[in-house]
Amino acid sequence: MTELSKQDALVQYTAQIADNGLIIGHRMSEWCFRAPAIEMEMALMNCALDMIGQARELYSYAAKTQGEGKTEDDFAYLRDERDFRNALLTEIPNGDWGDTIVRLFFMSAYNELFFKALATSTDAELAAIGTKSLKEVTYHLRFSSEWLIRLGDGTEESHTRVQKSIDDLWIFTGELFTMTDAENMLLTDGISVDVTTLKTPWDQKISEVLTRATLTVPTNDWAQLGSKSEGLHTEHFGYIITEMQYLQRRYPGCEW
Repeated sequence: MTELSKQDALVQYTAQIADNGLIIGHRMSEWCFRAPAIEMEMALMNCALDMIGQARELYSYAAKTQGEGKTEDDFAYLRDERDFRNALLTEIPNGDWGDTIVRLFFMSAYNELFFKALATSTDAELAAIGTKSLKEVTYHLRFSSEWLIRLGDGTEESHTRVQKSIDDLWIFTGELFTMTDAENMLLTDGISVDVTTLKTPWDQKISEVLTRATLTVPTNDWAQLGSKSEGLHTEHFGYIITEMQYLQRRYPGCEW
């Protein structure tokens, strides 16, 4: 295996963070005109726009760092499946309202910790993005937490269904706290976040909210891995990028 240069590591790391925002943002945008109520739809669309906006800033920085004349569009629309290193959790289908809320809650609890740590990066550009993004993900966490409590402490049916959502998605959360080669390389210079240190406070936040929601934290500690380190995705991912990249692939270089 060819050893990464610091420049390549920074490009990979920045794009990897962006991939999380782009893919979960795209997923949540699928709720447009489908949410149970217009207020819920608007809230999800705001979250989706925030995450896609974060992805654009990160992709732009990755492109500038790479220095090959690319733009954020090249990273979003012209990379192949194995080039994306988003967490598997972000690409899982929306399912029902409970599934979407649980996924957003798990990711938002992680993102709040992650962007808070990224704001202290020795890389000024990443630190600025972390500071700006933290304000947005704090709202995402509040929104998803309130809905999770409402569902868990609601009717018998809502409690049962959202508990199933938690149990089903839990195996995809462990990957969030694994380190890639790029992350480990940049950690020595204080650029990247040591995500292994986020696991304990993340667990505490999850337990706090689930307790309020009268829900149970799963005890299964097995984690589904593959995407973040190797670009190995679920069977759902190909459909996402096919839809997302179709126009640019069909009409190369097209602009609005």
